[in-house]
Amino acid sequence: MKLYATCALAVLIAGCATVETHQQDARPARAPKAPVDRVTRDIQDGIETHIRNATEAGGGLFDLSDGDSTLRLKLVRVHTEYLSKLGPGYSFACVDLATAAGDVFDVDFFLRGEPGAMSVTETTIHKKNGQPRYVWEQEADKTWVRVPVEDAAPELLGVIRDHDAFEFTYQATLPKFDELGQIWLPLATDDAFQNVEILNVRAPEEYEVLSDDVHGNKILFMNLLPKDSGEVIEITYSVERSEKAVYEAREAHPEDNLAPERLVPSTPEFKAIANEVVEGKEGDLVRARALYDHVIDSLRYAKVGTEYGHGDAQFACDSGGGNCTDYHSYFIALAREVGIPARFAIGASIPSARNQGGISGYHCWAEFYTDGHWWPVDISEADKCTSLSSFYFGHHPANRLELSRGRDLQVSPAPQSGPINFLGGYPLLEIAGKPVKTAVDFSFERPTAAN
Repeated sequence: MKLYATCALAVLIAGCATVETHQQDARPARAPKAPVDRVTRDIQDGIETHIRNATEAGGGLFDLSDGDSTLRLKLVRVHTEYLSKLGPGYSFACVDLATAAGDVFDVDFFLRGEPGAMSVTETTIHKKNGQPRYVWEQEADKTWVRVPVEDAAPELLGVIRDHDAFEFTYQATLPKFDELGQIWLPLATDDAFQNVEILNVRAPEEYEVLSDDVHGNKILFMNLLPKDSGEVIEITYSVERSEKAVYEAREAHPEDNLAPERLVPSTPEFKAIANEVVEGKEGDLVRARALYDHVIDSLRYAKVGTEYGHGDAQFACDSGGGNCTDYHSYFIALAREVGIPARFAIGASIPSARNQGGISGYHCWAEFYTDGHWWPVDISEADKCTSLSSFYFGHHPANRLELSRGRDLQVSPAPQSGPINFLGGYPLLEIAGKPVKTAVDFSFERPTAAN
């Protein structure tokens, strides 16, 4: 299938992330992510109507052909950030649907027709449990074609090597609340692989910057009043980032990273699993690779329900799945059980195949220590893109921003709910001392978007 795009139309592009849209010419002023517009709302209404009608016809489940079998699915979410008008009367939507067993399918829909009268003309499974079956590539004539994932270049799979530069906006929208509140948000800092300049902070109240001396994090802190309900906190950065490869450890005591954490505990079960995986393996590098492969083989990438995403190593072990936080928490727990120091970090993965727009959410990763060096790993991305599994054992691509590192963060003023589990994807908001979920949006723009 070929998709034709003009400079006035959104075009489809994809990496290991879901299909994304990109306005080729328009360069918006630096601003928070825009609310859903009328065109996007029309497409969302069209695909939700299609899924609702098909679900009713299927007796409460959405039937989807997958080769010789028929999948029976329930709607998980519509990716509103990827809805796109491709041309007159022609639209694209991307939707997550799940089986009763918890397998999540990322499905691409193409629609024809005008608002109120859209019909689906093509339905294809893009990913199963995060693993893509194809990606999109633009040809010389500006058309976009599907490419089997095994034939895709690293750039189509979400990887920029060597160097990247971009502006990144972190936006948190406060919910409605009637009592006093406090909020802690991550502040990205410089390290050997990223140079960060804060361009702008927009906040409803005065703030202060706290230090987490154990992990080296900076955290923006604010006291909030009920009048701040619905207000937006926005932080915009200019970032230059290099590909992260194996690097020399400079801290005095890397073995401090053997200590357990609240959701990354030391248990007899983890010790038994880790010892079994590394049995007969000599050297920490070989053993770490065995644990890396074990996590890939044991877990499936699945964002279903409410238990995933807390970085709970026990949940990952028991359920056999989760998202990036769960993958890396499980790996860290196992590595520590066999004496390999390991640590956690979180931030955002910047799309590689477009130069501006929204980002679907946070991403996290890990590092382990051996022979005087830290080795970066990204196990959930390696599981999604098996052709990059060797790259992700020892590398993180340049198109990343690290927002914070470590677990069980302790700062002053301290949250009443206790040490912060981790801080990156979402801020920690407490209202009257109780944690409350906050909506977040990430967006980015590379300087080349002006060309």
